[in-house]
Amino acid sequence: MPPLSLLDLVPVTLGSTPADALHRSLDLARAADHLGYTRYWVAEHHNMTGIASAATSVVIGYLAQGTSAIRVGAGGVMLPNHSPLVIAEQFGTLESLYPGRIDLGLGRAPGTDSLTALALRTDPRAADRFAQDVQELQALFEPAQEGQKIRAVPGAGLRVPLWILGSSLYGAQLGAALGLPYAFASHFAPQALHSALQVYRSTFRPSAQCSKPHAMVGLNVIAAETDDEARHLFTSQQQAFTNMVRNRRGLFPPPIDDIEAYWTPEEKHHAQGMLACSIVGSLQSVRAGLQRFIEETQADELMIVSAVFDPAERRRSIELIAEAAGLEPRTLT
Repeated sequence: MPPLSLLDLVPVTLGSTPADALHRSLDLARAADHLGYTRYWVAEHHNMTGIASAATSVVIGYLAQGTSAIRVGAGGVMLPNHSPLVIAEQFGTLESLYPGRIDLGLGRAPGTDSLTALALRTDPRAADRFAQDVQELQALFEPAQEGQKIRAVPGAGLRVPLWILGSSLYGAQLGAALGLPYAFASHFAPQALHSALQVYRSTFRPSAQCSKPHAMVGLNVIAAETDDEARHLFTSQQQAFTNMVRNRRGLFPPPIDDIEAYWTPEEKHHAQGMLACSIVGSLQSVRAGLQRFIEETQADELMIVSAVFDPAERRRSIELIAEAAGLEPRTLT
């Protein structure tokens, strides 16, 4: 079984606040730390009432301070929204405070809608410079050279590990060309998964960071004591994706008894397409599903999304997933 990591969107559930969401994410990160997960990532989204991780580097610092061994990082920072220098300084600061535990995943999308992108002062052409900005960021993490006029302080010489994120062939091609690990967002955009993995692996060029390809694959997993209970919990995520289809994002909803009464056939088709890479069930069902998915993708690592409304049931879900995957719990000091 390859390593398992967790992606947390820091969901603001119906009836709660962003502060509640952040505190609950720290509780979950501490549980993941103990259970033996490799990484705990949060993602940059803006102007979304149901996601509390907009200030991504701040959230990472909060989670890293409250955990001991698990790597904490961005899955990811939307680089077109920022200058490479600012990101190098932010993540250089995090690496200085929590050495050997910080990851920096980079995305090309704005992480929001076009109107909010304007509010972020994002240049509409910034995504076209993504490859150059990634290389500039790489250079800022290298040791400073004599006479170098622009330095990331802190950041220079720290070589924070970079990841390329994507849901299309573009990210696969860039990750391969730069010799960086690649994370595919199949937990919400699975259509190009297999072709992207093929392109990434077949065109990979070794680098100082990676001597061989390393493909992380996103996967929704919800585990409970029984298959029926897990399917019930999954209706929260199914509602959330239906709301995306309706262009009515909001707070993360509680589960319901009859999802068929919630969505139309067309909405069901679209939501299920986005959620095609999902494993939902009991310990035994999840174990079998993980084995099948790994055989199909040959993933080097899995990035698990376990979107459950109730914090206690969410924690139980990641406990069962860890057991299904055979993770070794850590003894933390």
